Formats: sequence, structure tokens, C-alpha cells
Amino acid sequence: MATGEIESLTRKIGIETSRGKRRKNGVPINRRKFAGQAPPVGVRFRADSDDRDRDDFRTALAQANACLKSLNSLSRPVTSPPPASSPTSSIFPADSDRSKIDIMNRLVCILQRNLRVRYELNLIEVVQAIIPALADRCSMRCRAAAYRLVRHALIDLNSAEELHKQPLEWFIVKSLARDNKHAIEREQVIKLIRTIVEIVSEPRDRRGVTGIKMIPLSEPIMRAFVAVAEHAEDPFRPICVQTLAEMTDQSAEVLIDIDLVARSGGIRFLLHALGEGPVEVGPILAATFLHIIDSPRTRAYLHLGTDLEIALSAITDAYGKGADHADRMRSCTKIIQLMLRTWSGLMYFCLEDQHAIKSIVDTLRIPSLETREIVLDMFFDLFNIKAPQWYKTFIDGRRLTMYRKPRAFSDQLADQKLPEKGPETLKLTDQYIALLVLVFTDAGLIDALTGMLEECTTGSNLSRKATLLMAEVMQMANRVLPLGVAARIQAVPRVFNLAADYNQGEHRIVGTSALSAIDSFNRNRLRLQPSVRNGRPRANSTEDAVRRGQRQVEQVKIKMGMQMDDKTFQSSLLETQVMLTKDSAKWNFEMLQELIEGPLLNPKRLEEATKAARFMRRLLSFFHPFSHRFSDLSRKQPNIRWVRLGCSLLTTLLASPDGIRFLASEDELLKQIVKCFAQLDPFNGTSESDPMFSKHRLSETLTYGYFEMLGTLSKHAEGIELMEKFKFFTAFYHLSELRDREDLITAVITNLDYTIDGHPRIVLSKALTSSDLRTRLYATNHLGDLIRDSLTPVAWTLRLLLTQIYDQAPEVCELAIQFLEEACDAMEVLQLVVEMQPTMDHLGEIGHPLLLKFMSAPMGFRYLYSAGYIDREMDMWFHERNIYYVVQVEIFLSKVFSSEAAEDDEDVLAFDGVVPPHFYGEMSKTELGCQVLSEKGHFSEFSHFIKQHGLESEDLELILKLKSILWAVGNVGATEGGLPFLEEEEIIPAILEIAEHSLIPSVRGTCFFVLGLISSTSQGAEILDDYRWEATLSPLGVPTGLCIPLDLDKFISLPTWDPVGVKGGGDSRLIPPTSHTDLEVITAIENLSNTVIANAASRSLARMKSRPEYRSAFSSPSVFFRALHTVSTQRYRLPVRRYILDLFTTELDGDLAMELSACANSLRAPPMFKQSEAHINRVVSMFGLKHARGASESDDEDDDMDGDADEITNDKNPVITLRPVSRIIGFDN
Repeated sequence: MATGEIESLTRKIGIETSRGKRRKNGVPINRRKFAGQAPPVGVRFRADSDDRDRDDFRTALAQANACLKSLNSLSRPVTSPPPASSPTSSIFPADSDRSKIDIMNRLVCILQRNLRVRYELNLIEVVQAIIPALADRCSMRCRAAAYRLVRHALIDLNSAEELHKQPLEWFIVKSLARDNKHAIEREQVIKLIRTIVEIVSEPRDRRGVTGIKMIPLSEPIMRAFVAVAEHAEDPFRPICVQTLAEMTDQSAEVLIDIDLVARSGGIRFLLHALGEGPVEVGPILAATFLHIIDSPRTRAYLHLGTDLEIALSAITDAYGKGADHADRMRSCTKIIQLMLRTWSGLMYFCLEDQHAIKSIVDTLRIPSLETREIVLDMFFDLFNIKAPQWYKTFIDGRRLTMYRKPRAFSDQLADQKLPEKGPETLKLTDQYIALLVLVFTDAGLIDALTGMLEECTTGSNLSRKATLLMAEVMQMANRVLPLGVAARIQAVPRVFNLAADYNQGEHRIVGTSALSAIDSFNRNRLRLQPSVRNGRPRANSTEDAVRRGQRQVEQVKIKMGMQMDDKTFQSSLLETQVMLTKDSAKWNFEMLQELIEGPLLNPKRLEEATKAARFMRRLLSFFHPFSHRFSDLSRKQPNIRWVRLGCSLLTTLLASPDGIRFLASEDELLKQIVKCFAQLDPFNGTSESDPMFSKHRLSETLTYGYFEMLGTLSKHAEGIELMEKFKFFTAFYHLSELRDREDLITAVITNLDYTIDGHPRIVLSKALTSSDLRTRLYATNHLGDLIRDSLTPVAWTLRLLLTQIYDQAPEVCELAIQFLEEACDAMEVLQLVVEMQPTMDHLGEIGHPLLLKFMSAPMGFRYLYSAGYIDREMDMWFHERNIYYVVQVEIFLSKVFSSEAAEDDEDVLAFDGVVPPHFYGEMSKTELGCQVLSEKGHFSEFSHFIKQHGLESEDLELILKLKSILWAVGNVGATEGGLPFLEEEEIIPAILEIAEHSLIPSVRGTCFFVLGLISSTSQGAEILDDYRWEATLSPLGVPTGLCIPLDLDKFISLPTWDPVGVKGGGDSRLIPPTSHTDLEVITAIENLSNTVIANAASRSLARMKSRPEYRSAFSSPSVFFRALHTVSTQRYRLPVRRYILDLFTTELDGDLAMELSACANSLRAPPMFKQSEAHINRVVSMFGLKHARGASESDDEDDDMDGDADEITNDKNPVITLRPVSRIIGFDN
């Protein structure tokens, strides 16, 4: 091997981790790396992390060669088994097996620990050494160890192809046919096959090798493997099904051998498993067939209208099935959703005038309640309709006007601080769902739902659910489809005809009820549905009058309170009970609150309460920490009101000079709070065992309320002066040094007000640079919330946030970038940030989204252009990042549309569904950017590539590049400045040509999204309108970035194809046997594949096995080869294969394998060979052999084959015929 490759491998071994434990009967599915690539974590190679423990390479190679010599020496004496009478016959083979197993395991350990050794070993020598260990006379564990050794000796495609040439296939065929007692052996065989498949599927470093790959496995091995997958009771069935799916699957870089799988019956089996197999393998198989459909070469292996439609059978054939069928139907709906949410599946099911789509819609007309409810639920999921709580009220038939929002709704709405998108912003998922709505309404969905309404005049839960779906589809059409198209859907002529039918009263009831329900749904939708896109209370909203009235009442109360006379005021003070008792439970809280927020705002009344009545002193003493009254109350909902009262009290005191003086000099409240902080201060030296601000007290008592009170002080300049006087900020600075009390500093920064410039902002900046990572993250998050909540851009917050992008922790940098990116949606903020000229070269990938935002503003573009970022990044996007962009978008779409998509999936959350920013798109937003793009000439290259390779359907690398260029062109065309580039190059007609004529569904889908981008501008929408692609407009007439073809069939329908005929590899016929006994045995074995006559053939073979004249046939290598050839070219179930192989008494070993190889050459029929009529007709009848006896001969005599064995040969007439024995009963001759 090349020295450089070996050195690279040596370096990579050091970072390998040891292999973890695997499931007992599991098979690894990790992709392996070869030829100098570092294996990923968890692959089967194992290396010690410590160099000192790793064996020296030369020593290991010497040990490996010694193991091979030992294995060869052990194999020689056992070439022929000792006689049965020998006393060592039961001992010596067992000892030999143990020795072989030990040697092979030792060799595997060497190969695992030293990756270089396997490159130096000769695979042919390894195979020759282990062939004796695969013999039938060896133990199951010995054969398993041999297969394991071969698997670990494989390194790359060349070694797999070399293995294919070795005489191992009949050993593997026989091992796969063994029963479950040999599970260890079968497991290792399956692992070996999977390893070969994984090696073939590895992408190569060389360019231009993408495309078709041949798996170096013979058809006999594949048929044996398929037989295991077909056997329902076999424990290895799931992994075999998955492996077959992987063999026919394709990725962006490799297409594995679908032809081999088709020849061996694997495609037929996978289709059967998709329709009627285990539920858990359904999604895997559906994904496999979706990949097959995406390429014209591979979809030719499917028969249109019959093969893949089996996936729909659980739904379309549900009529008459019992309730037990419901679970099967639900799993089927998941598969249908998965397939319809991909371009391949949607376009396949739209073939033949949407035959499959119409069959799904027609299931709603089946009179089976259970069935249709499941199908309705499928449509709700398919159209991405999220069912809120009030849907249940609608379906149950109750009036929606009686339904009220939950009390906590307004609180939830207030807590939603997600970035707001404009109401006209549509997502990629909306674009696809718009097409789905169009396809299904064209296929008669609305009509089928109307038919469901006609069945019951009184209305049922099912009919109301159908009405709800109809209303949702109409609402969705209004939002995502062009006005003309949506109007056709919303016309619902059949419903209006029913409502206007005065001849049949039942029809009128149904029609008016449906229209009334849809109207009620639309009227109450806005009232009941939380509006996430625009949670701001509107001036004309229904709740506004209530809020305005509440504010007026509060203001009147305050005015009346401030004008209160002396007598009323004194009686109010006494009524609070504060002067009479220290027990806060007996105080009149409502009266207290009214006094504090009303009369006490009058300076005169406040002076009276503090000096004359001593009311304020008694009230504030309740809040003193060391009085243990307020500070010891439990942190429960009823007690929270005392925290609010304390904050109101401080606000009232700060409103007058007397109140400020009272807090500063006459009351102990602020002094005691400072002392509580001093208990924790590491510089103070007076620490206590149970401080007031301990973690337990903060979480369990109202002690946390002191932080809210300090926050109230910080809102006023006078309050900040008081905090400075009592040295609160010094205490805060010291607290930030505490390592295990991040809860204190987070409580401080959460409650402080930062409106006034001063110490609070310094406290926040100190928290942002704290040594504790959690504190920095929390402070950054809080700063982001401050920026988000501010109505106008604030320079100091942005400056602080920009300092966070230089933090050492990548988590803090990412969070800061995320908030900056969100804030820069506003142009004023973007201008401010660009003026600060932050340096972001150190951020790498996480800084790119923000830099793309900078590019969209003229000032930002000039700043980046002068820094050299534009030129550098432009070359990277041209060569690499365009491809990455496509992968990113397609992964998001596949995840968000998958049936198992988790709401908290990182990728789904990281991408909100709006088209992500593209470098070329952002560049074309500025005049200077368009100028640079024109000078570079990239766009003209894009145009040339699209026109040259637009209809490419074979080269996967070119197809991926085509998609990436289409996305780039679409993003440029989505801007006012970029559209002239498309017009100049006349690229829009080329994209439309691809959208309507490409043979790759995913390329058509890319064009669909790209045309939506081009329609984002008014001018782009007008251009596309000339080509009969209509853009969706907002109510104000602004394009939403979604475009629909008016001629739907032209876009959605692929050209039909003629299925390819699957032929075996070459002419596999054999010369017919000359011996009559051989012919009978082989013919009976062939008849076992016919289920009609299999039982008769089985009885014939059993009789033959017991007859002495047939013993030579069952021990003949040539007959054994013919039997192996038969099971390798026809379909046999696994038990039948096992039965056929068990018939023969020959032991499979190295010598027999050589004889079988010789038979393969000698018995092979020449290409021009033609069988004689006699041989063609010589097939054993299911009724046995034809004899010259009378008609009264009994058929069930077992010995009738004995007496006439010598009379069978007849030169004139064939002795074996397909015709049954003819008998005439009831007439004389």
C-alpha cells in the first residue's frame, strides 16, 4: 500500500474508540470508513486509547501470519473424518474445533487492534485457511468464528470483489438455511453480508464514480437471504428486511444494486412487506421506494398501478373488515402521509389521472364509521391542521358561542416572546401544503365530504368532523392559494344546491346546517384561536373596551382617594387593623391596597400616616427581614399579594420627599436587607449558618420578594440614590464573585430596571462577564429579552450584546448571535449594529447568518466588502456552500414532514420554515451587491449550467449541483435588484421547462419552490402570470412568495414507463441429467416450488429417500449441485430450502466445494443448447408414475415403486408425463 495512506491510517487509529456492547442478536448498521478515512465512533474497529497498549505493527503482522500458519496446519489432518469406530472420533474433532476457534478469535483481535495488518494480509490466504473451518463436520461456533474472521479481513471494495471470487457461496447458502439452533452462525453470515453492502455503499474519494454500484454477492446468496427475510417466524427477519431496503436505497452520492435485488425476488418481497408486513418496517420501506421512484432508471423496476399502490391497500380495502383492522389502517395512514409529503410520492400517486389519489378520497364514501374517521384524521395531519381544544366542542355539536378562552390564555399570550413574522409571510411547508390542497380538491375531496354530510340529517360527530375539515380546507385555500383558484374551492356548489333544494326537505336541512356550521366556525375562529403572528392588542379589539373601562375605574378611585377627608382617612387606617394587631392574617388587605395606591399618594396624608398615626412604621416593620413575619411566609399563590403590596408601598414612599426621608433615616428596612446580603459576602467575614438569602429560603419563602422591591427602587432616580447610600451595588458586585450562588445574581439582574444610566447597567455588564458560565448565559438571555421588548433601538444594550460574541464559551456566542440576528430584522437596529463595526471573523459558521443580514443593508455591504469578506465568501458559496444550502433545506423539509417529527427537534427549531437567507439573495438586495455579482460573472455561469444540464436524470452529482444553482437563482430573483439578471439571461422559461419536463420529481419540486421565490416581487409575479403560473397575493395585493401552476397536470404528472424485464445473470441452464433416478429427484425438487403440487412432490421425495436405488442420487455431488442450482434460480420458502438441503447425505467441505465448482462448469448448458421434447415433458406427475397395470391399482401403496423399478424405461413413450392417470368408471370396455 502507499506509504502516505498507511501513515494516515496510523494517525486515525489513535482517535478510534473501542466498540460498545451490541444487542445479542443485533447487527451493526454503522457506515464503515475505508482507504484512509477515519472510522466514526461506534464502528467495529477497536483501538486502545493509549499508545503504550497498542501492539507494534510488525509484531502484530508476524502474529497474524503465525495464526494463519497454525490454522492451515490444523486443517490438514482433518481432510477425511476418522472412522466411526475409532475411539478418538468424538474427541479429536472437538479439540481441533476449539483450537481453530481460539486461533481465529486471536487473529480477529489482532485485526481489530491494528488496522494496518488487514491491509498487509492476503485475503485469498485467509479464505483458504478458514474454508476447512466452514465444513459441516465442524461445530456451529467454529463456522461462526470463520465468518467473523472473513468479515474483519475486508477493507474496501476490491477486497469484497476478491471475496466474491472465492468458493464460499454454497457455505453461505447452507448456513442461511440452517434452523434457529444455529443462530450464532447465521448472525455472523448476516453481519458479513451487511458489511459487504456497507463497503459498496461507502462514497469514494475519486470523482466521477457516483451512480450505479454492483454488490459483489451472487444470486444464490441473495435468494437465500431473501428467503430468511420472507420467513415470518425467523428472528433475523427484521435486519434482513432492513438490509434489502438498504441495497435498493440511494443517497445523494451512491445508488446500490437494485438489479441484483430485483433478480433475486427482493423487490417483490419488499412490496409485499410494505403492504402487509410488520408495521414497524413500513416507514423504512416507504422511504426506500420513494428513493426508487425519484430516478427514472430505478422506477422502471416498478409496475405502474399495481406495485407501490399496495401501500394503500389497508385503507382502500378496509370495507367489511372488523374493528381489529383499525390499527392496521392507522399505521397505513402514517405511510400514506410519509409518501404524500415527498415529491416522489406525490407525483407517483398523481400518475394515470390521479388514480391513487382518487382511491384515497373515495374511501370517505365507504359506509364504515371507524374507517372514515381514521381517514379524516389522516387528512387533518396531512394538511398540517393543528386541532385546538375548542374543536372538540364543535365536533360534539355544542355552540361555539358558549365556549370561552381559558383564563390563563392571556397570560400565555403575554409569555410568548417569539419573534413576530409579518402576517403575509408564508413558509416552505405552506407552499407544499398549498399544492396538496389543490391536488386533493381536484380529486374530489370537497365532494366526498359533502357526500358524508348527506348521510345524516340530524348530524353526527363524524359529519361534523367532515364539516370541520371542509371549513379548514376552505380557510387554508383562502390563505395559500391564488384568489381565482381559492374561489372555485370555496364555492362549494353542491352544498349550496342542497341548501336551495326545496323539493326534498332533507337536502335543505343538510345544506343549511353545513353552511351554518361553516359560518359559525369562521366567525368564532378569530375569537377562539390564539393569534401567534400578531399578539399585540388592537385598538378595535373586543377586549379593548373592557380594558379601557377598568383603567377609568382605577383612575376615579385614585382621585377619590386623594380627596378623602380627615375623618374618613382615620377610620380607613383603623379599618386596616394594622394599628391594632401584628398578625398580618387579620389585616384588611383590600383596604390596605386602596390606601397605599390612593390617599397615601397625597403628601399630606403620607406625613400624617408616618408621623402622627405611626401607621407606616408598623406596616413597614412587617416587611423587615429580621422580624421574620413577611420573610417567613411560604411562597404560595395566596401570599404573593404581599410582595406586590411591598412594591406598591415603596413606589408610594418614593413619590414624596417625606417618604424618601422616612426610608433613608427613620426605617430599618433597607439597612436590614443590606445586612442580609452581608451574611453572604465573602469579603465581610460575618457569615451565618442560616443566612436570610439561602437557597432554601429563596425558593420556599417570600424572601425572593426583596429582589422585586429593590427592582422597584431602581425604577426611580431617588430609589437608586437610596441604594447607593446603603451600598447595595457594592453588595451586588461582591455577590457576583460567589461561585455556587448564581441564583442570587440572576435574581438581581432579572428585577433591576435599566432605564436610568448608572449602577444597574454596570451590574448587568458584570454578570455578562462573570466567571460562571450559567450566569453569563442567563444574563445574555435577559439582555436579549430587554432588546426584544424595547420599542426603539437602544445603543447601550446592543453594545453589551456585541461584547458577548467575543465570549470564550461557544454557547454564549451562539445565543448572542441569535438575539442579534433577530434584532437586526429591524433596519434601524441593523444600521446601529453596522455602525459599531463588530469583528466576527473568529465566529466561523455561527456568525454567517448575522453577516448575511449585514449584506442586506448598503452600509453593511460596504463594510464587509472593504473587509474582504464578500470576495472570500462568494468563492466559497460558488464552490461549496450552495450544495450545503440545498442539503440544509431538504433535511429540514424531510424532518418537518416526517410522521415522527418531534416538536423539540433541534433542526426543526433552528429553521422556522421561511426560506433561509442565501448569500446571492442577500447580495442582490443592494445596488453595490448587484454590481459585484455582475462583475464576478457567477450568474451567467449559473444560467449556462441550468440550460445545459436542466433535464439531467442520471448523474446524481450533477442533479445535486443543479438544485443548488436553482436555489441560488431563485433567491436572486426574489429581490427587486436581482430580477433583471433573470430577465437578461432568459432563465425563467428554462426553469419552467425543467419544472414541467424533468424526470426527477425532487428537481421539479425544487423548481416549484424557486418559482415561488421569483413570484415574491410584483414584477416577478407578472412575468410568471404570462406563463400560466399564478402568484398568491395578500389582502393588500402584495405577493406572498407562493406560486401555483394553473395547468396542474403538466407540473405534477411524470411520463409513464414500460417496466424492465428482470433477467438472470447470463444463461443459467444446466444439461438435463442422464440418469433416471437423478431426473426424478431433481424434478420432484423443482415441483416443491409449485404450491399446488408441493405436497405430492414432498411425499415422492420421502419415498425416494427411503429406497436403496435412490441413495446414490442423494449422495451425488452433481445431483447436490443441481439441487443447489434449482433453489438458487427459483423461489423457495425457507423451510422448503432447509428440507431440500437436509435430503442430501453429502457433507459440505472444501473438497465438495471444489467438486461443486467443477460441476458448475461441466453441467452448464452451452448458449445454443435446446432441450429435447422428451426431456421437456419428463416431469413427475402429481399422481405418481404411470404404470401398465389395470385401473383397479391402489394409489396409496407405498411399495408400488419397488416391483416395477426395472420396467420404467421405455424408448417409445415418455415414462413421466404431466397428464393425470385416465380412468373410466361405470362403463364396460
